[in-house]
Amino acid sequence: MQKTFSMYVKPKKKLGQHFLKDLTIAEKIASSIDYKEDNKKAVCLEIGPGTGVLTQFLLQNENLDLSVIEIDEESVEYLVANFTDLYKNEKIIGGDFLQLDLKKEFPEGFPIVCGNFPYNISSQIFFKILDYKDSVKEVVCMIQREVAQRIVNKAGTKEYGILSVFLQAYYDIEYLFTVDENVFLPPPKVKSAVIRLKRNNRENLPCDEKFFRQIVKESFNLRRKMLRNSLGKYFTGQETLRPEQLSVDDFVELTNLLTLKK
Repeated sequence: MQKTFSMYVKPKKKLGQHFLKDLTIAEKIASSIDYKEDNKKAVCLEIGPGTGVLTQFLLQNENLDLSVIEIDEESVEYLVANFTDLYKNEKIIGGDFLQLDLKKEFPEGFPIVCGNFPYNISSQIFFKILDYKDSVKEVVCMIQREVAQRIVNKAGTKEYGILSVFLQAYYDIEYLFTVDENVFLPPPKVKSAVIRLKRNNRENLPCDEKFFRQIVKESFNLRRKMLRNSLGKYFTGQETLRPEQLSVDDFVELTNLLTLKK
């Protein structure tokens, strides 16, 4: 029988912990992973397993070589006591995902990232995943619905922003399903969503990628203003578009244009 474990570890507000207690949702998240390696198991990194409600279903997938990263010491103690095979194989990593040297922890890479991401640091998690985009082929995660919509939505929508552009530059993104508040302990004040990111075929952007990131950030710093206001130091003409109107390819083209004007 599958188990819910959240009654044994107290969720901590400072860590943004909301423990999933619905096993159906946990199983559905785990089964949403598509990526497979040829002739070997694919390394899967679960971020913030808490008390292992999702972990138990990931372990049932014979295609995955699972490791978990957990910052909460109480949760780590619980995982060590209840997932002995993970512990014996040194697959339970206690620490802050945002601070860990993942190349050191996973020198051969980690093609899959999965988890119920803490809402207060989900954007930071995605930015770190982007640092390892050459390794990470697929991400399946549950996050705040508002952030999910921001990531998934295309140019021309009000939710479209910096994270949308950066992630869509390298990943094809799907909104899988919405999750209600009452399946968590404690219930969050917002709805959640599960999304899946799959690495696209774009190895590198056809522009100066560092300048691309700068242009995107500066554009959205004044997102309701026209680009001539946010990027005025680069323009000689009168640009009348707003940043949310530009696709990834548009930002690439803009970066190349402004590179010539620097």
